[in-house]
Amino acid sequence: MNKKDIADIRKRFKLDTDLLKIADIYNVYIQKESNEIFHEESRSFSLLDREQQELFLNNFKKVLGGKLDQKLFEVKFQPQEEGQDDHTQHLLYEGLETDDKTQWQAHMQTLALKMVQERPYEKDMVITFIHGNYFKTVKREADETEIDMRDEVFTTPFILCSMNQTELPKSSLVFDFAEKEFKSNLMTDPVIKLASPIGGFLFPSFTDNAADIHHILYAAGKANKPDFLFIENVLNGNEIMTAEEDKAVFEEIVKAVIGEEVNSKTLANVYDEINAMLEVEDEEDNDEETPVLDTKEVERVLKASGMEVSSEKVEQAFRQVVQDTGYEMKASHIVPSYASKSIKISTKVADIKISPQDLRYVKEVNYNGKRCILIEVEEDTMIEGFKLLAEEDLE
Repeated sequence: MNKKDIADIRKRFKLDTDLLKIADIYNVYIQKESNEIFHEESRSFSLLDREQQELFLNNFKKVLGGKLDQKLFEVKFQPQEEGQDDHTQHLLYEGLETDDKTQWQAHMQTLALKMVQERPYEKDMVITFIHGNYFKTVKREADETEIDMRDEVFTTPFILCSMNQTELPKSSLVFDFAEKEFKSNLMTDPVIKLASPIGGFLFPSFTDNAADIHHILYAAGKANKPDFLFIENVLNGNEIMTAEEDKAVFEEIVKAVIGEEVNSKTLANVYDEINAMLEVEDEEDNDEETPVLDTKEVERVLKASGMEVSSEKVEQAFRQVVQDTGYEMKASHIVPSYASKSIKISTKVADIKISPQDLRYVKEVNYNGKRCILIEVEEDTMIEGFKLLAEEDLE
């Protein structure tokens, strides 16, 4: 899945839409430090009152919120072993295919039990599964008119899961109008925190309007903090890398190739080269996979940035850092966006943030026997509304 696919299905989670229909909802209540289901309930989503529907729809949008490879991760399933009836891919696929609500509930119950048996939770949990259909219309061609045949619609059956903690409401002081007196309001019913899911997933993944049953979209509770045990043991998925980890790998590979010292102009050139790869993708409106940096691309980027490197040196760096010369890093992980990304310059005195394309204007110089950061500027420097006075020229 790409960000456009996710954004489109996410915005369909709203009341009274004909482009996303939820058939069933199955809720499971799990008490903390328990390996059993305390309560379960399966209903048609349409039978919920509108207020409940809206609360759940907003929760499902939260599950699909966040950036790819930071909070959302497309995970490939591990191969199913012979006789492994509780493999998550098998359970979800069978859940999609069956028209028997009892069978659907049984498959989702098995999944919920896998989550419980994996580890105890610090708070009571509510796990919610929904089963529905997502409809996506095909873009019209430029020469088509309204009198042409109706837009073709792709239909994707899906299952979405949301995991939410509960908490007991705080006691409060209320005024009783009938009795005309102040009273303590002691509520004991746990509140389900639908506004902040701690995890979830969407099955199947889909690209170019085609369902991909071999992948699942996993949602972490916090950015760059996926639950690796959950991915492996509950989802039966392969290992993943976060954008943060990919960026760290790239930096270590470059250090292994050129050393730990580099001038700002060369480093700026590296970011320019990688950003150019992303700009080409945006201009072509390409829905295929994001450009990646493998051994050949890393070599090309470094050479284009003015460095003298060899294929052997780059491959050796890949073996040293990730033990795999076939490893690929998404370009968007290294320079997510020039519009929003900033580079942090760390010093003992202060940390300075600057955009990647302006990095070439930063230099380390010797001034009066002291090492200093020099930033070339073309206009007045403002600090909290004050114009900074120019000091003596550097010698």
